[in-house]
Amino acid sequence: MKFIMEYLKRFYQFSGKAIFLNMSGMVIVSLLEGAGLFMLIPLISLSGLIPIQSEKLTFISQSFMYTGLPKNILLLLLLVMFVLVMIGQGYLQRYINIKNVEILHIFCREIRIRLYEMTLQSDWSFFIKKRKSDLINSLTTELARVIGGINFILQLAASLVFTVVQIGVALWLSPKITVFVLVCGSVLVLFSKKYLKRARKAGYKSSELSQQYLGGITDHFNGIKDIKSNTLEQSQISWIKSLTQGMVDEQIEYVKLQTSTELFYKVSSAIFIAVFLFVSVTMLHAEMGQLLLIILIFSRLWPKFTSIQADMQRVASTIPAFQSLVRLEKECKLAEETFIHQQQNVPALVLKHSIECRNVSFRYNQESKKKVLHNINATFYRNQMTAIVGRSGAGKSTLIDLLMGLMRPETGSVLVDGEELENPLAFRKAISYVPQDPFLFNGSIRDNLLMVKNNAMEVELLEALEFSSAAEFVKNLPDGLDTIIGDRGVRLSGGERQRIVLARAILRKPSILILDEATSALDTENESKIQAALEALKGQMTIIVIAHRLSTIRNADQVIVLEQGEIIQKGAFQQLAQEKKSMFSHLLGKQMELSQ
Repeated sequence: MKFIMEYLKRFYQFSGKAIFLNMSGMVIVSLLEGAGLFMLIPLISLSGLIPIQSEKLTFISQSFMYTGLPKNILLLLLLVMFVLVMIGQGYLQRYINIKNVEILHIFCREIRIRLYEMTLQSDWSFFIKKRKSDLINSLTTELARVIGGINFILQLAASLVFTVVQIGVALWLSPKITVFVLVCGSVLVLFSKKYLKRARKAGYKSSELSQQYLGGITDHFNGIKDIKSNTLEQSQISWIKSLTQGMVDEQIEYVKLQTSTELFYKVSSAIFIAVFLFVSVTMLHAEMGQLLLIILIFSRLWPKFTSIQADMQRVASTIPAFQSLVRLEKECKLAEETFIHQQQNVPALVLKHSIECRNVSFRYNQESKKKVLHNINATFYRNQMTAIVGRSGAGKSTLIDLLMGLMRPETGSVLVDGEELENPLAFRKAISYVPQDPFLFNGSIRDNLLMVKNNAMEVELLEALEFSSAAEFVKNLPDGLDTIIGDRGVRLSGGERQRIVLARAILRKPSILILDEATSALDTENESKIQAALEALKGQMTIIVIAHRLSTIRNADQVIVLEQGEIIQKGAFQQLAQEKKSMFSHLLGKQMELSQ
């Protein structure tokens, strides 16, 4: 329950006095409902069908009778008053419901924004550890369940307010009957505890299935090309059939739980009423007016117990969703990059001399003995090109992540102009990064370029495209720059996507350009064009390149060779190529063999 209390505390802080005004409105609505109950008594008395023996009921009835009005006029007046009271209650109830929805959904918006901000402000290691679909599930399905849970709590609060007022009215009318109803209700609540436990268990199952479904669907569409090319359609269909059957079974089980509770209450209430009426008539010799009172109190109070129990079950089923969001918030808080809040006010850092790794070591899992990087010492000089090479898994991309300030070394330091980074954000603003797997948003080419520089002129866009050898193919597209490229740029080839991403990086006019296999999807002609363009940038910006194609880094000022997380060679291209039996000459020889 502490998870729910956390969100209720926030809800109170958000809604303030509004929620208390609504609660006050609920009390008024309940009192109006009680007034309607009182007005039924003189109506019954006026009808003459059932004699009223109770002193309190007689007092209420006679209070209306002593007006001196004719019976028909009095009956009409009472009916009009009854209708007006019910209309007033209905309008007030409607207003309260609308205000509750308004408060709830604005609060939902605040939670959604807060969670989205918290995830964006988390460091890169957070995203490495988390599954993307799990984050999406928390921000969509689980968040919706939490808001539903808060709504159920509001309904529960309303039911409790109505019940308390109705109990007060019932106690005034007949304390003995009311106490009997309350005792019966309490007994039923005790017996129904098992239903709450089952509802919570069902909630955990629902969260688990939702997570599996969203995770599987996300993987499906991310890997649709592999599925189609490897004819895996049937295995995917079998998976979805199995999982959705589990979802159907879970929903049926939850409905069975709800209907079991309803059946339990209906059967119990029928038994209690039958027993009480039998005892009242045969042993207590109750008059017709008293029996009417018994039925009236039961009909008013008993549905409230049923409603409270149903809301408690619904709240119990949403507890796992509350836990999920609280857990996500804690994880985001631990991984928060506090400097990100200063984003608008921080100018890009100007590199004056170099970026240096000094005794840098790193591992992703602190429990693992093996380090991804070990004792790295390297200097990346201003306005020079440095290439990082090595086998797959050598630690090249991890080193780049540390250089960009996305992660911090376990030991050692990354120094910029001889000093540790006080604010990585200023450094990142000076960097343009082109990943090995280029990502484009579902929009036009223009949209994807302008996202890094929203005030760029047309001529700047064309210059960036010219640099990346993309201008010609963009010009030949049906709508040019305004061509929609689909999800992740699926309507473009791999090489075309890579060139657009490179153009986007150059458009930002960075002082540091980092390329992670940025030419891997290009043909020889376009690769040579971009290689020439990069040569033209030498001396104008600091360039750091991860390369598997060693032919693309012949003119690099420095080459760093990594093997199993350690630097084993460092120097100029020709110098390393001449070191026989070295890792670099081995890699170079293998590539030359493949190119022949």
